[in-house]
Amino acid sequence: MKRSTFYYLVSAVFLVIYMVLALQRQHQWGGWILFLFFLSLALAFRQHALLRGMSYTLMIMAVVSLSMYYPQHFRSIGSFKLSGLIIPLLQIIMFGMGTELSLKDFANVISMPKGIIVGVVCHYMIMPLIGFSIANLFNFPSEIAAGIILVGCCPSGLASNVMCYLARGNLALSVSVTTISTMVAPFLTPLLMRLLGGSFVDINFWGMVWDITKIVIIPVVAGLAFHYLVHGKFKWLDKAMPFVSMAGIAIILIIITAAGRDNLLQVGSLLLVATILHNLLGYFLGYWSARLLRFRERDCRTIALEVGMQNAGLASGLALAMGKLATAGLAPAIFGPVMNITGSSLASWWHNHPPDEQPAANTQRAQAVTS
Repeated sequence: MKRSTFYYLVSAVFLVIYMVLALQRQHQWGGWILFLFFLSLALAFRQHALLRGMSYTLMIMAVVSLSMYYPQHFRSIGSFKLSGLIIPLLQIIMFGMGTELSLKDFANVISMPKGIIVGVVCHYMIMPLIGFSIANLFNFPSEIAAGIILVGCCPSGLASNVMCYLARGNLALSVSVTTISTMVAPFLTPLLMRLLGGSFVDINFWGMVWDITKIVIIPVVAGLAFHYLVHGKFKWLDKAMPFVSMAGIAIILIIITAAGRDNLLQVGSLLLVATILHNLLGYFLGYWSARLLRFRERDCRTIALEVGMQNAGLASGLALAMGKLATAGLAPAIFGPVMNITGSSLASWWHNHPPDEQPAANTQRAQAVTS
């Protein structure tokens, strides 16, 4: 029996056990059974090249299951509130991003300015406006609605670079858009939140500017300095940073889920629908915005992923800084796993459909746009 087949069978057994326990309302073991289901399914996905990228998301769903069923264990340890770990973990993750950057990434702004400008502008126009529209359409409580808008106003996430690579997109363009959108976030995110989210919650503009600066800019700059001064001298640290970042994201999601568990039970299914809609519309409008501007296919894929995939971790940190982790922090907590599932699926489909390397209809214009 193949290893993947074994894990699929095990996951099916755990799913059946979970359904039986749920029907009998024996919830004391439900969290652990659901945890084992997602874990075994993740191990099964690890055996397939195209599904491997989704295994991390399934592992997150496994640990979040424990947080949903047993939230009391993930809110505090003694007198220490675990929410105090969120910002330091985000700073470590952003530091890890900085260690992977180089000055060449910033030089790409000169080599392909139009692609980067379009990517960043589409990102900060499409996602905030979709978030604002969905928040009003679904009529969520004010602070939960503000969380949806907050996700839309954040820069693109690091996961977009991985998905771009899998989708056969323009990786240099992806890294550049992520970098630039992150660097301008201290100004644009508070401004957009004040304009679009100010009707839902009070926004301290300069307070948010400082929060983003200390969560994102300072750690990224420190990581960039590390890249040139120390990178390569401690190889074990270079290898450890990606795993530290993944563990940090998982811990953040567990803490947020535990903190907002009661609110999540009330609006969870509707918020999930809203989050999926937000994410998918980002891909769709990002892709077709690039197509209308006559970008090549690989650049269209890149911009679609850069628009649709957000830095949900930063949104969580900002929700905490606003003192609204259990409400405004819910949309980011859901958006992170959702975008990894949809992004992996879209990237896998594109991976099996290589882009046409020929420029769009008007050759000269397309080459000028992507140069």
